[in-house]
Parts: sequence; C-alpha cells; structure tokens
Amino acid sequence: MTSPLISVIINNYNYGAYLARAVQSALDQTDMRVEVIVVDDGSSDDSRAVIETFDDQITAVFQPNAGQAAAINTGVRHSKGEILCFLDADDWCAPGKLAAIATAFDVDARVGLVYHRLQPVRPDGSNAFAPIPRSLCDGDLAPRMTRSGGRWSFPMTSAVSVRRDLWERIGDIPDSFRISADAWLVGIYPFFARVAALPESLGYYLIHNNNWYRAQDDAAMLHKRMAHWAATVAATNQFLAARGLPHRLDLAEHFPYQIARARLEGASPGARLALLWEGLRDPAEPNLARRIRDSLRATGQISGAGMGTTAPIGAP
Repeated sequence: MTSPLISVIINNYNYGAYLARAVQSALDQTDMRVEVIVVDDGSSDDSRAVIETFDDQITAVFQPNAGQAAAINTGVRHSKGEILCFLDADDWCAPGKLAAIATAFDVDARVGLVYHRLQPVRPDGSNAFAPIPRSLCDGDLAPRMTRSGGRWSFPMTSAVSVRRDLWERIGDIPDSFRISADAWLVGIYPFFARVAALPESLGYYLIHNNNWYRAQDDAAMLHKRMAHWAATVAATNQFLAARGLPHRLDLAEHFPYQIARARLEGASPGARLALLWEGLRDPAEPNLARRIRDSLRATGQISGAGMGTTAPIGAP
C-alpha cells in the first residue's frame, strides 16, 4: 500500500539562522512520501535567501507578517498531505520521525492527533534537560481537559501532527493565536478525536531567548502567560459552544494560572496550602510523583508580598 503523503509545514519569522536545519531535517525523511511547505511570515532577516537555496525541493510561500496561526493556516492551504506535520523554524526533526507518525495514525483510525517527545537543546548543541513532555497522555482526553482548565501534559508545535480531514472539519487556527498556535491544536483537537502519544524523542526543541522557556520567570513573563492562558480558555469555550459541544473550561481549575496569580499578588500561608492541595489533585498531570514535585516547587515560589501586578492580570 502506498504510504500517506505527509505535509511538513514550517512556519518562519526571522529564524534564518536556524531555518536551513529545520528544512533539511524534513527533506531527509526519505522513508516517506513527503512534501515540505515553508511559510515565511514577513521576515526581515536573511530568511528569503535561505529558503531560495532549496529551490524546487520545497514549496515556499511569502506573506506579510500576520502571526504564527496565519502562517500555519497558509501552509495548510498550500499542502496536499493526508497528514499535517507542524514544525517551528528553530526546531528540527529526528530521523524516522514521519514514518513513526504515519504508523501511529494507521494503527487506529480514531486517532486525530499524534505527538511525540522533543529533546530540548541549548544553542551550543548540548541537551538542556530531559525530553518533554515528561508524562504522556493518550486516548480520550476530553474528560481530563474539562477538569483542568483545558490542560494536559501536552507537547509543543514541533511535536504535533493531525489528520487533514479533521483539520478541515475543525477549520483554521484563529488568527488571534499570533504566538503559541499549538495551544489551539492541543486544546481543541482532543475534543473531536483520540490522541496517540509516541514515547520516543523524534525532534529537537531549541532553547533560546525567543521562546516561552525561562530558567527563572519575571513578572512580565508571568503576565504574558496568564494573558495567553485566559485568552485560550475564552476562545476554546466560544468554539465549543458554537459547535454544540457540552464541554466548558474554567480558568479557576487552571493550576499554572492560579500559581502565577499568587506569585504576582502574594498569598497567605493558608492560601498557599490550598494551592498545594489543588496541585496534588491536578488532573492535567497523570504521574503522582511529578504532581507532588511540581506542586511543592510551584507553591514554594509564592511569597506573601508577591512580585507586583503592574499589568492587568489575564488581559490579552
């Protein structure tokens, strides 16, 4: 049987320094029928020159800057694959990634989203820490998500692939997701289909100053994350209601949001103890040992005085 055509959709904005590695890692997946779509979202660096070196090996699309969601949506419109595989331009694929993804989709027709772990890598090429996500969730995730503010131990964009027919059923990612468009994919698709998790690290996630990861958060980053979480919950609930689905998300059950609020505003010992109890019961993390460790670590970062709330909490 002919293997399914996989479309690797690479979104790029001013990542010319990393882009060639991402593209080549997709082209090197020679055990599959693959097309590579690169969407440049209005870059002002040397990205165009990098893209043009690949000539007709890829489909290149150049558009004015409109954000990550718009870039991914454009890539999908220019693709033909039965499976849509997403890749950020600063990340790259491991050998055999696409074959493993195709197999996972083939095994279970009910699966609409397949993901794998990513190996975080520092700019010098060394491994930053253990592959992420540490815990894996699969199957029907809707019940877990409705009890956790829409959260699960989810992956990032470069680890996610979906069936094209499910994409067409759900529709484009809202353009409001200018960053972290993966929040839409992992937050909506599990309400429509089963999820399959691959335990292998089949890609690499570059740690640098332009992504969400920080060794230590400051107030500005906490405000940014809270605004993103609040906007995501609101958009998800609006979408679910419009589609007639009964599920609804509650930001009060979003443990990281509540921790971030407490870190900014401060919390009494009693409030910190209540948050610790919530963390120990957090349905987003299936591993008890990790729930205990993460809850203790998170509540241990809260002080009575807080870090300050110079920006409106939860405002986009």
